[in-house]
Amino acid sequence: MKFPLCYDATTSYADFVRLLPLATAETGFSIQDGVFHGQHWQIRLTPLPQLAIGLFRLERHRVEIAFNGLTDAQQDQFMQRFTNYYQRGGG
Repeated sequence: MKFPLCYDATTSYADFVRLLPLATAETGFSIQDGVFHGQHWQIRLTPLPQLAIGLFRLERHRVEIAFNGLTDAQQDQFMQRFTNYYQRGGG
């Protein structure tokens, strides 16, 4: 796989931050200039316009992930865990 990975996510900032330690298996990450920094990863969360479905309004963010010092297999393992924690509705 080629990284960094970038995708749009329908999630609130608070929910993203709440799940991040579980999704990354790291509790010692830091936040600098809006970027989350882990031991071997960086994640930038950028607000996007809300998703409107009828009367519903859902918060959205662009998620950009970059890795340093991990093999392709380690990156794949990280991404499998990460996406499992943020996957909604069995999608």
